[in-house]
Amino acid sequence: MDVAISGATGLIGSALARSLEADGHRVVRISRRPGGSASTGRGREVHWDPAAGTIDAAGLEGLDAVVHLAGEPIASGRFTEEHKRRVWTSRTAGTQLLARTLAELSTPPGLLVSGSAIGYYGSRGDEVLTESSPPGDDFLADLCVAWEAATGPASSAGIPVAHIRTGIVLSTDGGMLGKVLLPYKLGLGGKAGRGDQWMSWIVLADVVRAIRHLIDHSVSGPVDLTAPEPVTNAEFNRALGRAVHRPTLLPIPRIATKLPLGVGPLVDSLLFSGARVLPKALDEAGFTFDHPRLDEALAALVGRRHEVA
Repeated sequence: MDVAISGATGLIGSALARSLEADGHRVVRISRRPGGSASTGRGREVHWDPAAGTIDAAGLEGLDAVVHLAGEPIASGRFTEEHKRRVWTSRTAGTQLLARTLAELSTPPGLLVSGSAIGYYGSRGDEVLTESSPPGDDFLADLCVAWEAATGPASSAGIPVAHIRTGIVLSTDGGMLGKVLLPYKLGLGGKAGRGDQWMSWIVLADVVRAIRHLIDHSVSGPVDLTAPEPVTNAEFNRALGRAVHRPTLLPIPRIATKLPLGVGPLVDSLLFSGARVLPKALDEAGFTFDHPRLDEALAALVGRRHEVA
């Protein structure tokens, strides 16, 4: 199987590439590195420049699937208007470029798996959400709606598209857990605000397995990549404390985020609100999670590391 991946150096993309290559599949990395399209020690690379609107279309002919994960990280700096503009543009313009290119190929891929996020749903309190739920009405929800709509040229050309609405990805190699693990090990962990906001999470290994399941079974449409048992922030806080055998007594007030993150609705959306999302499409597609419950997932991720540390 031949699979192209954009964002192949990121947390999810790199793990997906390793998994595919370990099973003998060919990975084509869609890269912004200078040097153009070539065969490298990491396999074939296809050069693109989303800002300039250029891509090596020939390198994308005849693929089984394309997985599009590239985009400016949302939590990569203070949430200024300029940062929000870069986040928006990197996702919509890059997706439109790739979708148009795939639509014009002589031999298009059998499936486009395109990134999105559970930010699509906005902050909905205790409401149970699935792929059929309508979008929210904040910045992240608007971004996800535009991000998914940007795949339109591929859909119009008859290419099946799966929009993966990814939750909080748990990995000790990066993401949210990678950032908070050390403070928790030092006994400095705590819930954010009141802790009643929902956290729809999934471990990285299950993200990779889920994407591969979508490719193997040609699943299209919106797909929530979240574990089947979301938890509140307070429950997550206690579970992570149990995993590293440390107390979690220091709540994070809103004021503590002002310096590193800035203030405004986007900070509230990321830290102090949440969505209770269930993976209905994955369940209907016959996917089975290796880590469906948080306590077991955290024990597998950090328990052994803590014992050795």
